[in-house]
Amino acid sequence: MDAFRKQLDVLMGANRNGDVREVNRKYYDRDVCRFYLVGLCPHELFQLTKMDMGPCPKMHSLQLRKEYQEAKEKGVDNYDRDLEDVIDRLIVECDRKINRALKRLEDDDAKAAIAISVSEVTQTPEIDEMSKQIKEKLKEADQYDFEGLTDMKIRVMEVVDELRVKRADKQSMLLLDAFNKDRAALPQPVPNPPALPPFPAVAPDPHIQERINEKLKRAEELGEQGMVDEARKEMDEAEALRKLTPRQEPTGDPAKFTAADVRITDQKLRVCDICGAFLSVYDSDRRLADHFGGKLHLGYMQIREKLAELQVCY
Repeated sequence: MDAFRKQLDVLMGANRNGDVREVNRKYYDRDVCRFYLVGLCPHELFQLTKMDMGPCPKMHSLQLRKEYQEAKEKGVDNYDRDLEDVIDRLIVECDRKINRALKRLEDDDAKAAIAISVSEVTQTPEIDEMSKQIKEKLKEADQYDFEGLTDMKIRVMEVVDELRVKRADKQSMLLLDAFNKDRAALPQPVPNPPALPPFPAVAPDPHIQERINEKLKRAEELGEQGMVDEARKEMDEAEALRKLTPRQEPTGDPAKFTAADVRITDQKLRVCDICGAFLSVYDSDRRLADHFGGKLHLGYMQIREKLAELQVCY
């Protein structure tokens, strides 16, 4: 309920019900979210993900954000540094997670310890143009927020969602191309691998064989007496004893196993350098698109962009 109320506050203003308490507040009050005033509250980025921080405990008010922006332009207040410190800590922790993941992959398979530089692999003029359009539309949505034009904001956000889906699809294809080249360097399955030799026959344990013979003899006697069910039971027990016979494992050089055998368990994982998620070179374009369009990846991409924007201001 609190999260839903927060979303309504962002969309329509905390004073949508005529609550005069918002009117009495100032942007610099302690119960007002400074991160939201600057333009990015981390609590809103990772909702319903494993990084969910829960609803923001402080007020989000469009009117107070507008007042803060006006005060900032006059040089009265500037909360950029507050937001920069918070998102910098988030990025540092994410980078630590990426390094831990790389170390883990390196311990398992040195060839798998690769961090895919998504920002480089998917860096094209078309992607840059879509990212630019998304930023412009988000600013446009903020302006409609200030003006109280909720319907217009909703329409603009629908366009933003469409652009993000389109960008995610394009990024997935670019990364898939990179993965295809990556896979080409991996060992390929043998076209017509020779059939493995049959397991050599192994003599059963003498004690087990003796019990099998007894069961078979008993089944024959019961059959002669017309006791069919009892005879079948003895036969089933004899068959069960026969299956207990150990099989000899084939011996040979492990290096002779085909690449196809290895690829069953070896997924050749890569680590996204934006959010730290594991990706496999065998992922489909749909799986990669879901990654690029997911809240976790978009959230970390947004805070990285915001941090770069704030650092340029100094």
